[in-house]
Amino acid sequence: MRILIIGAAGFIGQRLTKTLLHPAKEDGSQYENKITGLISFDKVITTPPFQDNRLKIEAGDFCDYDTMRRLLDPMPDIIFHLAAIVSGEAEKDFDLGMKVNLHAVSQILELCKASAKKPIFVFASTCAVFGGDMPDIISDETAPTPQSSYGTQKAIAELLINDYSRRGFVDGRSLRLPTIVVRPGKPNAATSSFASSIIREPLNGVVAKCPVERDTRIYIHSPQKVVQNLVHSSTIPASLFGKNRIVTLPGITVSVDEILTALELLAGKKTVSLVEWAPDPFIQSIVMTWPTEFSTERASSLGFSRDESITQIIKSYIKEEIV
Repeated sequence: MRILIIGAAGFIGQRLTKTLLHPAKEDGSQYENKITGLISFDKVITTPPFQDNRLKIEAGDFCDYDTMRRLLDPMPDIIFHLAAIVSGEAEKDFDLGMKVNLHAVSQILELCKASAKKPIFVFASTCAVFGGDMPDIISDETAPTPQSSYGTQKAIAELLINDYSRRGFVDGRSLRLPTIVVRPGKPNAATSSFASSIIREPLNGVVAKCPVERDTRIYIHSPQKVVQNLVHSSTIPASLFGKNRIVTLPGITVSVDEILTALELLAGKKTVSLVEWAPDPFIQSIVMTWPTEFSTERASSLGFSRDESITQIIKSYIKEEIV
């Protein structure tokens, strides 16, 4: 079995690579002893903290046709597509967002279509496909109404993957990811970056600026659960998805105030005092379009899992990154 991860240098891509090749007992990849080769591809090379002769690391532009044609020859059994221009950046640079989030995805689907082998295609989408005037609770039947360029680009890609799957060109699975908390490293250009910053920076003794109000609510998923659900999605028989290859992952909804309460419980008032309020109308205007309440019965029926609580998410981050 051969696997390609596009966008593998990001922290989710790195976790996914390690989980597939060397899963911990709690992660348990069904592919551990079946993988003969895994290509880790991104615009930069990131060397993992382990060695494995099945792993090949490559760097390049996944928007480039010749690069992708080479990577997809021979066609992998499974493609995990994680690469994207994140929300805030896609809103500020429309052309770049379209190039990376939509046109490059369409190009890969066309290369798959031209191949005799039809791969499993796992696509990292987003809950930002919803926005504007929405019902109180987003269900599996709620139509996407994106209010950002990022959400629009992802929604179009979802529909393309559905149709390419219907036509038998790929075996697609589009996962709508909640905001991922806690992201290690430095803040990125994602509008939701603050949700990790107000935990990560204070735990490292650094001031964090919070651009939204304390009562702002967000729908979140831990890195551990995202990777677990990405792997799980690729093991589900196509027949169980049916005609709709899109699944909203089961997250939890928390307010900024609830995040800080959990942080104080685990790390103390001094740590929480490092969070400063710095209202940003641009960020607030986008965040306020995001839905916060979801009903995800379909995901549950397909075996996807959710986090226990924000306290447990922070506790796991401290154990992995701080202690």
